[in-house]
Amino acid sequence: MGRVVFHGHATFEVELDDGTRLLIDPFFTGNPAATVGPEHFDDGLDFLLLTHGHMDHVADAWDIIDRTGCKVISSVELCTYVSDVLGHGETHPMSIGGGFGFPFGRVEMTAALHGGRLDAPGGEGYTCPPAGFLLEVESAGLYFAGDTGLTREMELLRGRVDVAMLPIGDNFTMGPRDAVRAVEMIEPDIVVPFHYNTWDVIRQDPDEFAGLVGDAAKVRILESGQSVEF
Repeated sequence: MGRVVFHGHATFEVELDDGTRLLIDPFFTGNPAATVGPEHFDDGLDFLLLTHGHMDHVADAWDIIDRTGCKVISSVELCTYVSDVLGHGETHPMSIGGGFGFPFGRVEMTAALHGGRLDAPGGEGYTCPPAGFLLEVESAGLYFAGDTGLTREMELLRGRVDVAMLPIGDNFTMGPRDAVRAVEMIEPDIVVPFHYNTWDVIRQDPDEFAGLVGDAAKVRILESGQSVEF
């Protein structure tokens, strides 16, 4: 049985039964909720998935790439930055709506409504489409929405998601009420809220969100370092 580990804000680690480790949107340095740093992955990281280029999603990406030599899965634009500017050739570029079968399972890039600026050294000439990821691993569907507002495309995920990771912070992403509508569209078994309470502008009560979800799904409110199995 695999597990999803929350590292605060919007950073998730996926650990599979065969030992494969994936990391999504690493933000440790400057993240008040983080309980580990980039060195947590010095003992091995296989894949790094990046949804978009904002600081609170890529803050430690470049350091972790250098430390681990992991393969980067992201948009064509972000992968081009990684290869051309950082000189790291281990990338797998994708576009929204496309999917690919990796040794650990299938990854599909999903639509997100957000900004696309790349906050990275030498990245001034780069932008990227914001996205999410649907992972089909170990007979489970894991949906990481990324930073997004509510979209009708989420209805297309119904029946494919066991664990949905959804932002609830409002202001920059969906707020709790729109996230509840996303749950109703997707119909996952488990929902993990993220992208809230890191700063006052995205202050939310996750217990209130859980109450709004009601019986539509099981809401797992995770502290940094805690996990949910799938």
